[in-house]
Amino acid sequence: MIDTMDTTPARVRSTEELDRMWISQLRWWHIILGLLVGVTAVGILVAGMSVARTAIILACLAGIVVAYAVAGRYGFARPEEPRTVAYLVLAWVLLLLAISVDTVGISWIMCFVLFPHTWAMSRVTVAIWFTTVVSVALMVIRMWQTDWDPSALPGILIGTFLSWALSIILGLFIVRLVHEAEARATAIDELHDTQAQLAAAERDRGVHEERDRLSREIHDTLAQGFTSVVTLSRAVDAALARGDVATARDRLALLEATAADNLSEARLIVAELTPGHLQSRTLVEALDRLVGAVSAESGVRAALDVAGEPVRLPGSTEVVLLRTAQEALSNVRRHARARSARVVVSYADPARVVLTVRDDGIGYATDAGTGGFGLDGVRSRAADIGGAAEVTSAPGRGTAVRVEVPR
Repeated sequence: MIDTMDTTPARVRSTEELDRMWISQLRWWHIILGLLVGVTAVGILVAGMSVARTAIILACLAGIVVAYAVAGRYGFARPEEPRTVAYLVLAWVLLLLAISVDTVGISWIMCFVLFPHTWAMSRVTVAIWFTTVVSVALMVIRMWQTDWDPSALPGILIGTFLSWALSIILGLFIVRLVHEAEARATAIDELHDTQAQLAAAERDRGVHEERDRLSREIHDTLAQGFTSVVTLSRAVDAALARGDVATARDRLALLEATAADNLSEARLIVAELTPGHLQSRTLVEALDRLVGAVSAESGVRAALDVAGEPVRLPGSTEVVLLRTAQEALSNVRRHARARSARVVVSYADPARVVLTVRDDGIGYATDAGTGGFGLDGVRSRAADIGGAAEVTSAPGRGTAVRVEVPR
């Protein structure tokens, strides 16, 4: 058997594709941060605040950019690592400081990037706590900027709550989408793995079936042929010992023909072709030759009867019938101690063909065993094409092997 190498490129797993997609999106995080920092910085510069306030806010923005470049940009792939947490804490502290000294409120723009960073770099519970703490801090800063004016409290509370709720809802929604994408990718990978396992199992089943088929072919052809060769060689020795040269020559000619048939069978098994007996003959002709060979080799009076009009059958059906006859006659020759055997093939039924091999040998108790590998192979072959086989025998009453197969 030639083992072929699978040259199909390995399939990229869906989870790996998803990871690559997330990585490819990182540049947009960088771009968004850069744009919002730039817009905020320009707004601060043209807002007309004092030099000190402007310098503090710009320094805070620069600090956020540096923290992101050093640690934050790695947080998407490695969330909740110490440096990721350090980035989030430092970035929010710097932004809260910038907002606290910003009298025009431009620095609030940076919340649109830091809130998404918080959700992207943290577990859900941690992100909710971060959002809550930051929202409370922003509310306190707003109250401080109004000199703790009680009349401003309701508006600040409502604005803070809406901001907090919107951040939580959007964060949870995005996290859910991400989790669903990951779950879908995992399910696809598991499906492909299952399909690969099923394909491997199917290949293994095919290998086992092919081994069984070859075992049956070897048993039904080569093994029986070699048995015939051994039997004929012993007959030649016996004839020579008696000085019967003519009989020895006849047996040698038959031995040569048997060996040639066996060689043909071996070549055809390798080539997975039709059995050699059927290559250029009908089934009836092959059975007639088989019966004649058994009679010549063993001295058993074997005969063939045909009922009905012979018709050409599918190749697989003729193989099953021929192999059944070979196995049954081999058992007659080796085990039955029979004086005669009869092969009957019936085409009388328009829906099926029946082959029966009966001998007058010693028989055996069928409940003591199934007759060995060969008869098991007969049953298996018949079942493979929708047929059935049965063996009837009893001590002293001979044996009958009967196979029915559909046309």
